[in-house]
Amino acid sequence: MKAKALKPAADSRRKTAKLWQLRLYVMDQTPKSVTALTNLKKICETHLKGRYRITVIDLLKQPHLAKGDQILAIPTVVRKLPMPVRTIIGNLTDAERVLIGLDLRAEG
Repeated sequence: MKAKALKPAADSRRKTAKLWQLRLYVMDQTPKSVTALTNLKKICETHLKGRYRITVIDLLKQPHLAKGDQILAIPTVVRKLPMPVRTIIGNLTDAERVLIGLDLRAEG
């Protein structure tokens, strides 16, 4: 009985406090990389304000990190949390595609 009483509170806490962890893989400060970061920030501020963290990984400085997320092209954004992991390649100019790819439309 206690588990049932605590479950809704835990579920609602999880929904309001869910932190989205995103990794943006880039190669230096190329125009595509800069555009991807700008677009990702804009989308996150619109749909996840205060509930996201973007980690930018420059593969010129840390090439070994590409293997862990199986990065084959750049720029690439990887949604680490919430699960499941999702990946989008490109400069993220098509906001609707990014929302669908990151499964953000339901979060709105």
